[in-house]
Amino acid sequence: MNVEASTSIKPSSLKRFLREFLIFGLKQAQAAIFAGSFFVLLFLSNYIHVFGIARYDFIFIAAVLIQAILYFTKLETKDEVKVIFLFHIIGLILELYKTSPGIGSWSYPEDAFFKIATVPLYSGFMYAAIGSYMSQAYKIFKMELVNYKNYAASVVLCILIYVNFFTNHFIYDFRIFLIVAVFTLFWKTKVYFTVTNRQYWMPQNLAFILVAFFIWVAENISTYLGAWKYPDQIHEWTVVSTQKVTSWFLMVIISFILVAYLKHFKKDVLGRDSSR
Repeated sequence: MNVEASTSIKPSSLKRFLREFLIFGLKQAQAAIFAGSFFVLLFLSNYIHVFGIARYDFIFIAAVLIQAILYFTKLETKDEVKVIFLFHIIGLILELYKTSPGIGSWSYPEDAFFKIATVPLYSGFMYAAIGSYMSQAYKIFKMELVNYKNYAASVVLCILIYVNFFTNHFIYDFRIFLIVAVFTLFWKTKVYFTVTNRQYWMPQNLAFILVAFFIWVAENISTYLGAWKYPDQIHEWTVVSTQKVTSWFLMVIISFILVAYLKHFKKDVLGRDSSR
């Protein structure tokens, strides 16, 4: 027996792997179409001045147009838009609280017409981008969740996570306990996804961590482009604290539960196709 031949990677297997990996990357880009478009807006807004429109207003108007295009081209369904809009509102309320004078977690230093108090309306689209990615990835990769049955507990956890974002400024921050609860609740949950014809899987908790990390990377790019500023970035840009990864980890849970519950409700309760 030729041991070397039996243990080496076959060219056909390597070619198949590279093809799957390439298609996986392309589908990830497709799932992040709104988030990617939003980054383009942030970049262009530093250089394009449209009829004296404030930068933040330009981003808001353009983001609304992009969202409309995605809907009318049927890249996003009506139900997906509803979830994205809900996450937009959830994020906007959090922004109003976090940027209020008594809290000041971060700020938006530029002027805008389309704003509420200290918060430009475009900020909600940063949260909507997460919801959009979740919805698109769920559909494009034909995601299936195994051992995810306790929907009621996940909704309660979602509420507790959101409330903690507000209360952690004046009572104990329960973040570590909420993270433990997430890992406990989804310990056996696996997410199956299809790239071409072959189905793969990974632990759901690992998926949460990966998404949170890449959002943190995106946050660094966003603050560098001036989307908003943390107190230590007012005079000079610095890398966003890695502690924010845990914040995004918990925010990802909220987005995931909203999307997953929609799929579950339509399929198991209403008996409708969740991709429509």
